[in-house]
Amino acid sequence: MIVGFPLLMGYQFLCVYDNKGAFLLPDSLSSFFPWACSMFARYWEIAAPNWTGAKIYLGFTFFMVALAYICPGPVMYGYKLPSLSGQRLPYNCNALWSWWVAVITSLVLHFTGLFRLTEVIDNLGPIMSVAMIWSFFLAGAVYAHTAVFGKKHRASGNFVYDFFMGVCLNPRIGSLDMKLFTELRIPWPVLFFISLSCAFKQYEEIGYVTPESAFMVLAHWLYSNACNKGEECVITSWDIFYELESWYLLFWNLAGVPFSYCYSSIYLLKNGPMNFSVGWNILCYTLLLVGYYFWDTGNSQRNRFRMFWNNTLIKRNAFPQLPRSFIHDAKYIQTQHGNKLLIDGWYAYARKPHYTADLAMSLSWGLITGFGSFFPYFYLTFFVIVLVHRVGRDDARCARKYGADWDEYMRVVPWKFIPYVY
Repeated sequence: MIVGFPLLMGYQFLCVYDNKGAFLLPDSLSSFFPWACSMFARYWEIAAPNWTGAKIYLGFTFFMVALAYICPGPVMYGYKLPSLSGQRLPYNCNALWSWWVAVITSLVLHFTGLFRLTEVIDNLGPIMSVAMIWSFFLAGAVYAHTAVFGKKHRASGNFVYDFFMGVCLNPRIGSLDMKLFTELRIPWPVLFFISLSCAFKQYEEIGYVTPESAFMVLAHWLYSNACNKGEECVITSWDIFYELESWYLLFWNLAGVPFSYCYSSIYLLKNGPMNFSVGWNILCYTLLLVGYYFWDTGNSQRNRFRMFWNNTLIKRNAFPQLPRSFIHDAKYIQTQHGNKLLIDGWYAYARKPHYTADLAMSLSWGLITGFGSFFPYFYLTFFVIVLVHRVGRDDARCARKYGADWDEYMRVVPWKFIPYVY
C-alpha cells in the first residue's frame, strides 16, 4: 500500500485531469511495459513536483499551522491516557476560527488578484505530488523522533509494518497536536479549495458556474465546515484516543483525502456544462442536504453524549446549528465495563446512522456528475469498502469488550445502517 496508493492516485489523476474521466489502458498485455513508461512520462510532464506546487501546498499548510497557534478557541481535554498514567491532554480547539480566516483570506487574495484561486486547479498535479512527498517526510520524521527518544507504542519490531501503522500516539509540537491537526485542518479545507478553484476556473472559461459545480462547492464546504466546527467532538474519538500517527494516517489525510475525493469537481470542469435536468439536480441537492442533516446531527448526538458524561460538554453556536444536535436526558445502556451505549436519538433506530448519512452524501457527489465515468464514484466505492471493514472490526471489538451488554445492545438496536433494512 505504501507503493500502491501513490501509484493509484497518479493513475486516477491522469484519467480524470488529462483524459476527461476515461480509463487509460494498454492495448494488450504485451504492451503493458511501454504503456506504463508512457504513463510515468506523462505524469512527470504535467504533475512533477515543482516550486509552484510547493509554495501553494506548503504555504497553505504553514499558514494553517500559524493559525493553530494564534487563533482563539476553547481548550478542551481528551480521555485519560493509560500511556500517560491517566493524564488528559489539552487541545486548543480553534479550528473553526482557523477555517474561516483561511476562507476569507483566500477570497481576498483571489479577488484582489494577489493569488488567483484558479492557480490551484492549474497546478493540481504538482501540488498533489508535493503533498505526497510531504506526507512521507512527516511520517519518517515522526517515526525517527519516536525511535530516537524511545517512546514507541505497540511496536511490532518490523520496520515496514511499524512505519505503516505508526509507533507514536500523541505527537505534539508545543500546543499543536499533530494528529488532530492533520485530520481536520488540511484534508477537508484543501478539498474545498480544489472545488472552489474548479468553479472559478469554469467561470473564467464559460462565463458562469453550473449548478453541478456549485453543488460540489457546497458539498465540500458543508463537510469541511462541519469537521472544523465540531473539532471539540473529535478529541474523544477512537482516531485521536487510540490510533497511532502513522504513514497511512498522514498520507491519507494530507494527500489521499483532498486529491482522491475531488474527482467529481475536476470531472465537471473538464467535461464542460453537463446540462442535466432541473429535476435531477433537485434530487442530488436534496440527497446531499438530507444526508448532511442526519450526518451532522448524528455525529453531534453521539459525540456530545460522550462529552456530557466526560464532563467536557460546552455550548458553541458555530454555524449551522441544527435541530436535534443534542439529546437531553438521553437513554443508554450502562455496561459493566463502565461505558454507556447510546440508544436514543437517531441511535435508537440504527447503530451507525452517521455512516448511512455519510454514504448518502458520497453517493450524491457521484450522481451530480451523471454516469459518464467511474472516478466520481471512487469516494463512494472506497468508503463502502472501508466501512464494511470498520463496522465488522468495531462489532468484534465491542463484543469482546462488553460481552453480554453488547448482546443486549444488539437486541435493542438490531439494525446497523438502515432501520428494518440492514
